[in-house]
Amino acid sequence: MSIRYKDAGEGDDALIAEINTTPLVDVMLVLLIIFLITIPVVNSSIAVSLPREPNQARETQVDNAIVTVDANGALYWFDAPLADRQALARQLVRIAVMSPQPELHIRADARASYEAVGQVVFSAQQLGIARIGFLTEPPAR
Repeated sequence: MSIRYKDAGEGDDALIAEINTTPLVDVMLVLLIIFLITIPVVNSSIAVSLPREPNQARETQVDNAIVTVDANGALYWFDAPLADRQALARQLVRIAVMSPQPELHIRADARASYEAVGQVVFSAQQLGIARIGFLTEPPAR
């Protein structure tokens, strides 16, 4: 006895030797639509046009106060060294009560720690000094 298979072209139940790609195409189209919808959400950012202006050098006024922070974190009021943070606070209190209030300019060494400069800014903010600026040098051309 032997088993006999029908030929491929025989009858209604003929074997189909092709891959059905319809489900694959359906899944791929759904994934494509999902990616097209989610990509703009991932890349969202607020587009702004920032001004392009060169820094303008301003002359320091006589009544502006200058605090210098050197590379080691030592503080100076103009050119006079300050013993500690309390000495800085005493100087800042003097200019905080003036009317009109002078600007506080901070000259910090590029190697100075962020903490030392941050403490000067924090002290000035606590005492109500409204105008704080940083003195820099223009880049070499």
